[in-house]
Amino acid sequence: MSTIIKPIITEKITKDGELFNRFGFVVNKKANKVEIRKAVEAAYGVSVVSVNTMIYRADRTTKYTKSGMISGKTSAYKKAVVTLKEGDTIDFYTNI
Repeated sequence: MSTIIKPIITEKITKDGELFNRFGFVVNKKANKVEIRKAVEAAYGVSVVSVNTMIYRADRTTKYTKSGMISGKTSAYKKAVVTLKEGDTIDFYTNI
């Protein structure tokens, strides 16, 4: 089971990373906080202070177009916001 799926890079998470040393990840829905902590520490070599998780539900939308009604949905996912120890940081842009 892969715990960390991908990092979240948005304006809000980037600002939190600079100010409060917090980083966001999309994680497996069945992963708990202890597994997320171990996966981040192993993958990036940092010390994790706390992990906050939240589950986003799937959103359903309906659009009215010339060809008729089109319905769609976004997928549900689990997000983890990880706070690192003072002095540690994660650089997502080195591998680009």
